[in-house]
Amino acid sequence: MPIILASSSPRRRELLERAGLVFEVIPSPAEEIHDPAMKPELLCETNAVLKAVAVADTRPDATVIGSDTLVFIDEIPLGKPKGLDEARSMLRRLSGRSHQVCTGVCIVRPGGEKWVFHDITEVTFLKLDDAAIDDYFALVNPLDKAGAYGIQEHGERIVSGISGSFENVMGLPVSKVMEALLPLT
Repeated sequence: MPIILASSSPRRRELLERAGLVFEVIPSPAEEIHDPAMKPELLCETNAVLKAVAVADTRPDATVIGSDTLVFIDEIPLGKPKGLDEARSMLRRLSGRSHQVCTGVCIVRPGGEKWVFHDITEVTFLKLDDAAIDDYFALVNPLDKAGAYGIQEHGERIVSGISGSFENVMGLPVSKVMEALLPLT
């Protein structure tokens, strides 16, 4: 039975390949919801369901994995910044503080059965001044990353510690995904 990753994220693809999963990639056409009034885990799970179902509708023969990752600070979601000014503002807000990274996952099996879950990792940032932020942006493109950072790319320059799954911060809680797929592989 084919497995499909409903995402164009190179990080999710890399994580699943490292886990030894054989899968196809079909980016989801679903429009994400951006509702700061929703609880973080519900918002991420809802977007994951939207993404997975949009692809599963076109491939009812396959198991489809959809996911959505957001950074939350003070329960306010930080998605992908629209420009460098917004990215700088995000890192200033995260500077010297702890925040949560939530990834919602939806696995749709043939027949439409859904398995929906999330994972949350606590991340603590170093205190960052404008020079440190500029140095980080010289090495990493912040525009395609929730919260304007990627822990796997020079994370040591901005992160002082994490509590939880490193892979979740990258964009997919792989161990939970593999556990959910276990009956299929």
